[in-house]
Amino acid sequence: MAQASARHILVSTEAKANELKTAIENGADFAQLAKENSSCPSSRDGGNLGTFGPGQMVKEFDTVVFSAPVGVVQGPVKTQFGYHLVEVTNRQD
Repeated sequence: MAQASARHILVSTEAKANELKTAIENGADFAQLAKENSSCPSSRDGGNLGTFGPGQMVKEFDTVVFSAPVGVVQGPVKTQFGYHLVEVTNRQD
């Protein structure tokens, strides 16, 4: 069964997500931005969500995690929780 590891930053607006994505693309540290900005409890661990299988996350999130290239920040991804920036850190298909 497929497994993936990912980290994310969860914010309330698309504009904030885009601002943070630009910062990451310009060299800002993902984990540090997660600690400072993410509203998810995972923020204290740099946005790290650990390892999970398909179907364990909400559909929009799941789709990105199991299709996006590893190590490339994706998003903003809108879910019922807000706007996510998602980085797949590892995946076994």
